[in-house]
Amino acid sequence: MRLSIIIPCYNEAEHIAQVIKAVSDVDLHGIEKEIIIVDDGSTDDTIRVINEHNADKRITLHISNENVGKGAAIRAGLNYVTGDIVIIQDADLEYDPEQYLEIITPIVEGNADVVYGSRFLGKIEGMRIQNRLANYILTFTTNLLFGMHITDEATCYKAFKSDVLKQMPLKCCGFEFCPEVTAKLAKHHIDIYEVPIHYTGRNKKEGKKIRLSDAFVAVWTLFKYRFVN
Repeated sequence: MRLSIIIPCYNEAEHIAQVIKAVSDVDLHGIEKEIIIVDDGSTDDTIRVINEHNADKRITLHISNENVGKGAAIRAGLNYVTGDIVIIQDADLEYDPEQYLEIITPIVEGNADVVYGSRFLGKIEGMRIQNRLANYILTFTTNLLFGMHITDEATCYKAFKSDVLKQMPLKCCGFEFCPEVTAKLAKHHIDIYEVPIHYTGRNKKEGKKIRLSDAFVAVWTLFKYRFVN
């Protein structure tokens, strides 16, 4: 069994070394790991830092010539996946890799094809009220449109059987990866299993890139994929 960890990143020179160490050090109790970093056209020292921490070449690095968005970076990363399970890891430590085993266990044990790590079933620190409200709206809209009963649509920690994610006809480029993949899972009648996780938010000054406008795009994406494929 192998876990493929896709890390899309853009201008994360300050944090990427910590992420690489955290992902590399996490113990999956015998499950292999492969780390796939997709640099989305960074203009800072992100690539240099990655190369400095990749002396043993354990990391597969894909470099985009331009900044095209998180969704496009994830889709590029899927081309390198050889594992049985895929999980998405942001290039900061809002989400702790030590939670991987809890998230993928339902898949490993054959009880799920897709698992979302729910912040709202677990512990949240440092999430601004406007971000919390946007998350509630996105989750409510998802459940309303698709008859689902999930608690955290916009979580980064989404784990999939690799063949399930690879077969999804994804078109996203930006942060709309989350609503698109959730909508298409619903339309393919693939259940989402949730487990509690803890989350420590960062602010714009610390490098957080998602904006209020992205929430409007996410809502529009949910409505769009309710009616089109």
